[in-house]
Amino acid sequence: MKILFISRWFPYPPSNGSKLRIYNLLRGVAQRHEVTLISFNDQPGIEPDLAPLQAFCEDVCVVPWTAYRPDSLRARLHFFNPKPRSVIDTFSPHMVHAIEDALRRENFDLVIASQIDAANHYRHAFRQIPAIFEEAEVSVLYEQYARSDSPWRRFRYGLTWSKHRHHLASVLRQFQRCTVVSERERQLVSALAVPYCAVDVIPNCVDVESYAPFLTTPTPSSLIFTGAFTFSPNYEGMCWFVREVFPRVHAAVPDAHLTITGNHADLPLPNEENVTLTGFVDDVRPLVARSWASVVPLHTGGGTRLKILESMALGTPVIATSKGAEGLDAQPGVHLLVADTPQEMADATLRLFHEPGLRQQLSANGYELVREKYNWATVMPHFLELVESVAERRLVDTQF
Repeated sequence: MKILFISRWFPYPPSNGSKLRIYNLLRGVAQRHEVTLISFNDQPGIEPDLAPLQAFCEDVCVVPWTAYRPDSLRARLHFFNPKPRSVIDTFSPHMVHAIEDALRRENFDLVIASQIDAANHYRHAFRQIPAIFEEAEVSVLYEQYARSDSPWRRFRYGLTWSKHRHHLASVLRQFQRCTVVSERERQLVSALAVPYCAVDVIPNCVDVESYAPFLTTPTPSSLIFTGAFTFSPNYEGMCWFVREVFPRVHAAVPDAHLTITGNHADLPLPNEENVTLTGFVDDVRPLVARSWASVVPLHTGGGTRLKILESMALGTPVIATSKGAEGLDAQPGVHLLVADTPQEMADATLRLFHEPGLRQQLSANGYELVREKYNWATVMPHFLELVESVAERRLVDTQF
């Protein structure tokens, strides 16, 4: 079959969770089908490297990404428009032209639109072709509204949530199937567009075998957090951890050290003693493998945490908040440690520092969980079955 894949993120190098997911989906689908990729360039001014994707895609086309500017005149004028302002402000004629050009050259059996920014405006361009909306996500916006702590915030975020909820419901009805990363997301998405129930859970995964070369002996008393501060839940979580948790750990273990990777966007932390901010690194796997534990102190956000799966694939135990561990079929005390208050998280960290046996147990159990349930080698057959079942409907229809 011939498949057109439309992506919000240019997936190489796979340097964040979204890119990693898209890269693995493309590579997996391309093993059985011919895939053409049309992607936004999410890094303006940087020429994307097409060669690694051309190794398994039939064709790769990149178009400019139109960033959302909430203070622009167009965005301000549409404050009370029923559609979200971000949807209106990010429309890309370049993407429409690229899709139409691809359809003139090829007869595609299926379109996969990855994330809402690839599905928002462009379904009309391929309306005659069966399509899958890959990775719908609503929990971040929903929680932003549900956790509002003032009347003004509740009104502001409530308006945003209402717009996105109704818009996403209308978008969903244009697609034959939709995928989400967790059961929690499936419930939220299904509730948006009753009686829409064509939602499949395809969890975030890792390619477990690719992590094996990085396994190494960890450094005692070392912690790591991987995640860019440009994603607000990461920054909020690390401010809380550095301010409330790490000083308690450092007081008990003076040589304790915390490494934070990712783009820090020049945002300040409350306390940086024994804390190293690396900035963006090409590959976090060596740093995670050398760490005694990985911390995921998140309190907002949705989906599932690839940072947890990557840590487990490298044998690095995880200490997370309940929110940080949400969406994973992981048992506290078996696959990872879960703690929600500063003292509980500090105590969990110190337990791992002082109990090598506990660390070894969590390391082994976490690795087995990822290998069995969150490994692309295990999950990809289900995604391929979904892809082929949607495309085959068109093939059957054209025979009659």
